[in-house]
Amino acid sequence: MNYLIRLAVEQRGGDYLSFPRRALFDKLGMRSVVIETDPYGDFLTQGYDFAAARDWARLGNLYLQDGVWNGERILPEGFVRFVSTVAPAWAADGRLIYGGFFWINGDGDLPIPRDAYFMAGAGGQLTAIIPSHDLVVVRQGHYRGAAIGAESLKKALALLVSAVPAR
Repeated sequence: MNYLIRLAVEQRGGDYLSFPRRALFDKLGMRSVVIETDPYGDFLTQGYDFAAARDWARLGNLYLQDGVWNGERILPEGFVRFVSTVAPAWAADGRLIYGGFFWINGDGDLPIPRDAYFMAGAGGQLTAIIPSHDLVVVRQGHYRGAAIGAESLKKALALLVSAVPAR
């Protein structure tokens, strides 16, 4: 996918390596983001991107606002619906947990509403978008193994959702 983005940016005469900063991060005020590249210079945006919690919250808020930031449409119309809807192959398997590049709470595994969708990092990082509560939750941290910290994360999410009334 990232190679296709590179081709599109370069075909329009743009500079691929500065594209994410100009087209997204600067507009959202995200100042700490670092995205690694593969040996060919293509961005690796599926787990090799680093940012401060505040910047992940800004990105989550962009999705919460249907891709519009300060009145400017940054994400294409319908993209938020795409990422927050279960992908057909996952639905066919009866696993309602993955959409378009985002995880989905379709199986209710997390104690948050099922309309929630989220970005999850390998070390337990989480940026959850919960539209029914107009809420974005960011969890930073590092732990080895998926099970460590899972119960405390679930408890914290349940407390946050109960503290913020649904819209």
